[in-house]
Amino acid sequence: MGENNIEMETKTETETDLTIHQTSKYPLWHYMFAGGIGGLVADFIMHPLDTMKTRQQASLDTVKTLDLKLRNLHPLEILKMEGLRKGWYSGLSAAMLGSLPSAAIFFMTYEFLKEEMILSYKMNETFTFFVAGLSGDLASSLVYVPSEVLKTRLQLQGKLNKKLFGYNNLRDAVFKMNKFEGKSVFYSGYSATLLRDLPFSAIQFALYEKFRQISCQITAKTDDQLGVTEELIVGGLAGGIAGAITTPLDVVKTRLQTNMSQVIITNDTTGKSTDCPQPATQNLFTTIKNFYRREGLLKMFGGIGPRIMWSSVQSSIMLYIYQTILKQIHENASNENKIVNTDDIDKHRKI
Repeated sequence: MGENNIEMETKTETETDLTIHQTSKYPLWHYMFAGGIGGLVADFIMHPLDTMKTRQQASLDTVKTLDLKLRNLHPLEILKMEGLRKGWYSGLSAAMLGSLPSAAIFFMTYEFLKEEMILSYKMNETFTFFVAGLSGDLASSLVYVPSEVLKTRLQLQGKLNKKLFGYNNLRDAVFKMNKFEGKSVFYSGYSATLLRDLPFSAIQFALYEKFRQISCQITAKTDDQLGVTEELIVGGLAGGIAGAITTPLDVVKTRLQTNMSQVIITNDTTGKSTDCPQPATQNLFTTIKNFYRREGLLKMFGGIGPRIMWSSVQSSIMLYIYQTILKQIHENASNENKIVNTDDIDKHRKI
């Protein structure tokens, strides 16, 4: 009886190790490639909804500078008045600039830490997923925060709000922001962005990994056998829940990155331009305090509908593409190994 227990324990340990190895069996560049493509495609598809969310969350000081008829427009009205490229997809070039590299860095960091913490240090899985998600986002933030700042401003400006920032295009925005506000402006709201994205990624991937495990138990499938429906549901649930929880942090981030309360006045001596707004000098604490005092707690969940929809659909698309690419890489690698092994066997037979 004792020997049987030992055998069962050994078998369980072996199966657990095998499962972990199966989720971490690729070179890091495979994760970078799969994650980068997944992030790029998902962000492109979901960009119009992100634009609606950003406009809903804009600060009162910023919104006051907009034409009355342009505030809180229905998505179809935005499409009609501003068009597809300058309306729904305003700020797309800035978003794409940071999407692929930031997603690649995130998944490389996430998978590396996940493997190291579980295999090398035998840490708790849920804690590992949480820390790996947080660390992946921290590493990728150096790339995506500047693109987020540019994207947010261009989304608010759109086609008909050029007077808001005075940017002609992405290149012009980079030039004017650097000239009138300095290089540090590209990391404006950095602390608020981390405050939003670190818990979002940590919660999202802790839930994602757990939901995948539950899905495998319910369907009696292995990790590599989950179908399209299971993958989309798991990714969508994880992203939607994480997005709902972190909505107030998302609103604060948007306020800090878009809050413009003054305009540079032309000076005959310095010759400074009037087409570039002056950012309001508020820190994270001041922004939250003024926000709550002027608009109340309910407004801190502004845009929660579009955010939940965006985060759930974006997450499901990105993670589905990510897993699909990894599975394809695995199948190709397995087929190549079979061919190599078959050739070796044939050579030995001939000898």
